[in-house]
Amino acid sequence: MDLNREQIDYVAHLSRLALSEAERQLFGSQLASVLAYFEKLAELDTSGVAPTAHVRGLRNVFRDDAERPSAPREAMLANAPARACGCYLVPKILD
Repeated sequence: MDLNREQIDYVAHLSRLALSEAERQLFGSQLASVLAYFEKLAELDTSGVAPTAHVRGLRNVFRDDAERPSAPREAMLANAPARACGCYLVPKILD
């Protein structure tokens, strides 16, 4: 699939990229390769394949949410640039 300059510039604009002419050529050819691969995938007959979210049938692999001891406060604050009353001291950002 060949992309014209306007299409490449449009994708670059959506991606918030400022491309040089060399980058435009490189990224344009790479994007064309990706789109050509998708066109090839679209040729596959998937009419007998059920929709899936994952091909391996995985289930939730998160651990149980259980209470456990935290790291010691002094160890957590050891590298803090500023602290007060056992808490991180951060600059004020709102009036």
